[in-house]
Amino acid sequence: MMDSFTHYFKSSRSPGNRSGSPGRWLLICVLGLLASYSALAQSTAEIAQVRFERSDEDVFLTAEVHFDLPPVVEDALLKGIPMVFVMSADTLRERWYWYDKKITTTERYFRLAYQPLTRRWRLNLSSGPAAANTVGLALNQSYDELAQALSAIKRISKWKIAAVADFESSVKYRAELRFRLDLTQLPRPFQIGTLGQTDWDISASAVLPFSLEIVK
Repeated sequence: MMDSFTHYFKSSRSPGNRSGSPGRWLLICVLGLLASYSALAQSTAEIAQVRFERSDEDVFLTAEVHFDLPPVVEDALLKGIPMVFVMSADTLRERWYWYDKKITTTERYFRLAYQPLTRRWRLNLSSGPAAANTVGLALNQSYDELAQALSAIKRISKWKIAAVADFESSVKYRAELRFRLDLTQLPRPFQIGTLGQTDWDISASAVLPFSLEIVK
């Protein structure tokens, strides 16, 4: 297909083909869109080493999130703009005759902020946005280095995502995991400035089979 594009492009540039100009610009637009799509399709993060565990009553998730902090995000942090990362876990029951049924939804919010006076990093962990829900705060920790704070965000250890009673044995389920930098938590001017800027895109997702039989 690329050979055909190249041949068409060369033909449209020939002196005798004056009518090829619109086609040439159309081709340039198409190639530009393909390049943009390719850039957007590249994963900016990865959810790896996922493991489910269970107790008599609860189901827990352990995983690692791999990502690099873009310079533009780090620069905003150093200027005192907090960043909120969100990890979510949904479990769904598979149904061949209808849409899959969502069984549980769980979220974890990581609010990372730099404190210039102390030159330390503050990490707050909660089950919802700080402005809307401070109940369920599980972690409020300070770190000397940014790398230490990011390590705490990237490691998900024995996070309760559901109750055993929510599931039936011998029934097929799947778990949908998502991680993202929540741009809606940024100040309004920053939200506008990030529109269309892929440097601000930190996101990953994973879909895995799930059942009580494979949860150890």
